[in-house]
Amino acid sequence: MTILLLGSGGREHALAWKMLQSDRCQQLFVAPGNAGTATIATNVNLNILDFASIKSFVLENNVSMVVVGPEDPLVHGIYDYFKKDSEINTIPVIGPSKVGAQLEGSKEFAKEFLVKHNIPTAAYDSFTKETVEAGCAFLTTLQPPYVLKADGLAAGKGVLILQDLAEAQQELRNMLVDAKFGEASSKVVIEEFLDGIELSCFVLTDGKSYKILPTAKDYKRIGDGDTGLNTGGMGAVSPVPFADAVLMEKIETRIVKPTVEGLQKDGIEYKGFVFIGLINVKGEPMVIEYNVRMGDPETEVVMPRVKSDLVELFQAVGAQKLDEVTLEIDERSATTIIIASGGYPEDYEKGKVISGIEKVTDSIVFHAGTKEENGAIVTNGGRVLAITSYGNDFQEAVQKSYESIAKIQFDQMYFRKDIGKDLASLVKA
Repeated sequence: MTILLLGSGGREHALAWKMLQSDRCQQLFVAPGNAGTATIATNVNLNILDFASIKSFVLENNVSMVVVGPEDPLVHGIYDYFKKDSEINTIPVIGPSKVGAQLEGSKEFAKEFLVKHNIPTAAYDSFTKETVEAGCAFLTTLQPPYVLKADGLAAGKGVLILQDLAEAQQELRNMLVDAKFGEASSKVVIEEFLDGIELSCFVLTDGKSYKILPTAKDYKRIGDGDTGLNTGGMGAVSPVPFADAVLMEKIETRIVKPTVEGLQKDGIEYKGFVFIGLINVKGEPMVIEYNVRMGDPETEVVMPRVKSDLVELFQAVGAQKLDEVTLEIDERSATTIIIASGGYPEDYEKGKVISGIEKVTDSIVFHAGTKEENGAIVTNGGRVLAITSYGNDFQEAVQKSYESIAKIQFDQMYFRKDIGKDLASLVKA
């Protein structure tokens, strides 16, 4: 079959890499892709929010399935666009409906869903420009630190965690009145702070049944020791060492099952990934947020651990027969470390020539922000490459990734040097 994958990051390179291992995938197009996907698939210059152009391409190229990598097309309703058009409504779109995508598109929608279906999460309230002073008053009822979340999509950067009450009140005004995050912060959710260690649970669902994919933990801060600004993610580890059978049973019964059942009860069409951001508070899992696609860089450690045929799983999702397919997982650990452009997540330069990728033999190099220019691979984004390795444990995998990174060079390249260090004390002797 011919498949169209939408997106251009490390997540999409990892998905493409995995789908091309399937005998069911004869041809793979990636729109718009990057220099990495260009080496294994066919990149096409399509705007992923121009659904009419996507439709034309799908019909002209006999595409049998559309896999959506990032959240934007889902929040804008690409699933619904295909479903309502008689020319393309038999082509499965892997991703939720527009309403389902509101689990990520609106923090308020997600919190209301969690509360409605008795899924454990932090206490919260939401505020707008008109109620900003009520929001400032609400902050006085909470204990520090204070959590402010832009309601809409802010590329993973719309969350502030602040220790000082006055600063939190000022930042609330900055978000609501001064539009610090643009339209995304026209509404802000203020949330109780949960103290614990975070992990991500990934679920593939056809709207009725589900499969739980490998867990992962990512590293959001730019600096070693989880310091500095938030990023899209600087590395990831899978599985999460502290996610033992007891915790996973709690996650499935208290969070995963009620989420999928809640979607059914609310009549929300959902055929795709549910990324559940969790926090382990003294052995009790609670939901921080939902995303409606795979994470990045988590995909770069989750997909290498999926032994099953991903295209077969996607076909089962489209046909609502996911319960008839077996999910097989590689027992090895996987880690990925992001190599970023100097200056990221703030201003950075593009067009830096990358060398040494071909020297990497013990790791998988997933491209994120790259493009080909005059025969060379150059930087084209803040997060440039994801270096993924297997190991018998995460420490071995991390070591391999760092050894591989030592072979790669470009001007002002940057990476964290402590990925996984915080987990060392959690590994049982």
